[in-house]
Amino acid sequence: GAIVGILHYSMDRCQELVNEINDAGHVAFGLEASVLDKGQLEKALESAVEKMGQVDVLINGAGGNRKEATASPPTTFFDLDEEAIRAVFDLNGLGTMLPCQVFGEYFAERKTGVILNMSSMAGITPLTNVVTYSAAKAAISNFTQWLSTYMAQRHSPEIRVNAVAPGFFLTKQNRFLLTDEKTGELTDRGNTIISHTPMDRFGDPEDLVGTVIWLISDASRFVTGTVIPVDGGFSAFSGV
Repeated sequence: GAIVGILHYSMDRCQELVNEINDAGHVAFGLEASVLDKGQLEKALESAVEKMGQVDVLINGAGGNRKEATASPPTTFFDLDEEAIRAVFDLNGLGTMLPCQVFGEYFAERKTGVILNMSSMAGITPLTNVVTYSAAKAAISNFTQWLSTYMAQRHSPEIRVNAVAPGFFLTKQNRFLLTDEKTGELTDRGNTIISHTPMDRFGDPEDLVGTVIWLISDASRFVTGTVIPVDGGFSAFSGV
């Protein structure tokens, strides 16, 4: 039932999702901005308020990793590309903090609002090889807790800040790291993940929906500063 503004650095790619939502009978529109450009984010907020009248929720979905920032053999930690490390920290860290500055100030003026960040299982349990992304997502979890206290104490207890930490989902980004492109069978890494996931499967994107709706709705009105795993039990399993 929400009116959704999809913010993306490419309006063409953004419009594909906007059309899909609208064609399904819902209401969405596109906002062109980079999460690494505060000026563009400010303009996007202005446009969103013009279109909707107000903004109630910010979901920070931007993030990602780079192969050059991952210590996968034969690459070692000592060989990681400096620019790739910086890019991963910028996209995940700065790409969350800048929108929180822009939209958070708007929420502070209104004394109400919800911010939902995207952490990761990698931010809770560092994953082998995935050093930069894990560190960046751990920073998101810490920042989420900090910002929740700051907003509640300095501005309004009606401003809530939480995060979701997805486990292992089959997406375009990682599908062929976890399954063989030709056979569809699990790779060695995919088998390791499934063997440590008590629910014995990867997540589907739809598995995030319930948690997201809960965290952005009044159903969680006394919940702030949390990082909620949606991981099929991965973070609860010791491996024994």
